[in-house]
Amino acid sequence: MTNPIEALFGAGLLPKTDFPLESRYHGNAVRAVLGPDGAPTTYLARRLVPSPERFATLAVYRVAEGDRLDRIAARLTGNPEQFWMLCDANGAIWPEELEVPETRIRQTLPVDVSASEEQK
Repeated sequence: MTNPIEALFGAGLLPKTDFPLESRYHGNAVRAVLGPDGAPTTYLARRLVPSPERFATLAVYRVAEGDRLDRIAARLTGNPEQFWMLCDANGAIWPEELEVPETRIRQTLPVDVSASEEQK
């Protein structure tokens, strides 16, 4: 059975909405492909992760024993769900990469925002 929400998206009866601003998928398109039976299957377009060099460093956090990335994100950004921003800025594919004691995590500005622009 087709998911009724997918069917409504596929038929154009529901507008394709963006993800919230704080989501890593904000701005990614929702697309559909028709299966052999003609039924649409919706999917999220591929997200390209920016190069870590495109992020301006604000501060560096040193991971302590027992730190979890969601708690580090809460401390640095005020939102534990923003752990993915730390992953992007530090070139980490898996969040666990940034939970190793003594790892230095860069806290950064959003992609392509320089420190001088932030001060304006």
